[in-house]
Amino acid sequence: MDQADARHILNTLAQGLDPSTGARLDAASVCTHKEVVEALLLGVAALDAEALRQRRRAQLPQNLGRPWSEEEEQRLGDSFRAGQGLHSIAAEHRRTLAAIEARLERMGLLAPELRVTRNRYVSRHSARGRDGLSATS
Repeated sequence: MDQADARHILNTLAQGLDPSTGARLDAASVCTHKEVVEALLLGVAALDAEALRQRRRAQLPQNLGRPWSEEEEQRLGDSFRAGQGLHSIAAEHRRTLAAIEARLERMGLLAPELRVTRNRYVSRHSARGRDGLSATS
């Protein structure tokens, strides 16, 4: 059974109908109890959320989260130094624009203030104030 079929069955039961026949369920059926209907609707919502997550995941670049090889890093530096656009480089490497910028910054080829994307990972060094203490101290 696939998720669409499961969703249809849960949704039909939550509506008080028999998924096989479409007939109204008996009032004494456990599926008509308020708590059971709420649980069925939560199941439908969970399946919807999972389907959305899968659709979003399918749109992400193939190399998302994978480690960088030395060869790939070399190609990245060469492309950047040759003036290739960041979006083009990201597509070529099958990575996000943020990943390309972060790697170029780590390689010392892109200044942090030139990034288009936000750096979501703040290092301990960059989180320290002028007095050398953590900004959260």
